[in-house]
Amino acid sequence: MTSAVVFDYGFGNVRSMMRALANLDLDVTLTSDHRQALEADGLVVPGVGAFAACMEGLKHEGGDRVVRERLRRGRPVLGVCVGEQIMFSQGDEHGDITKGLGLIGGSVDLLDADVVPHMGWDTVEAPEGSVLLRGVEDERFYFVHSYASTEATDVDLADDGVDLGGPARVTWCSYGRSRFVAAYERGALSATQFHPEKSAEAGAQLLRNWIATF
Repeated sequence: MTSAVVFDYGFGNVRSMMRALANLDLDVTLTSDHRQALEADGLVVPGVGAFAACMEGLKHEGGDRVVRERLRRGRPVLGVCVGEQIMFSQGDEHGDITKGLGLIGGSVDLLDADVVPHMGWDTVEAPEGSVLLRGVEDERFYFVHSYASTEATDVDLADDGVDLGGPARVTWCSYGRSRFVAAYERGALSATQFHPEKSAEAGAQLLRNWIATF
């Protein structure tokens, strides 16, 4: 049976993600055990709250090392919401800059909008050839966030022994005066700013698309 681990580091709406994956006939485990997280077919890194707190929690549980080791092995990783944001170079919250995992080039900053958070259903701009968004390019997804990155540059991870392959496919969304990264796909690394587990059938199809990469 295909397996997935939702990495447990104290941050994330894990119940809804666990349920969404179980509904797709995955053997799902919530754990911070490194062996299980490395050996599972897929790894989900959830995240809610502040960038700095999530990074601290992830590093405390060794999740940063787990993510990098999976990527070295070419094994799928999916970051969701703040779990996506911490894949970037850094986060800037109220002038407090925290280093991220540095797997995606860019800074996570406060959205430029009259009202934050960006909360609710919104459409996205999927790139040609997107695997995650295949079949749901024109659907709406559920967002709850105040911060996002407005850029996503490919990072050379050769020094970490990671080869994510060619250029990334980046999905965008616009809110207020910000056009921000809604999803990112490059090799074994996938990430979404929106919550697929809360995005009804469109989110379920995105998760099916991700599972098909295992």
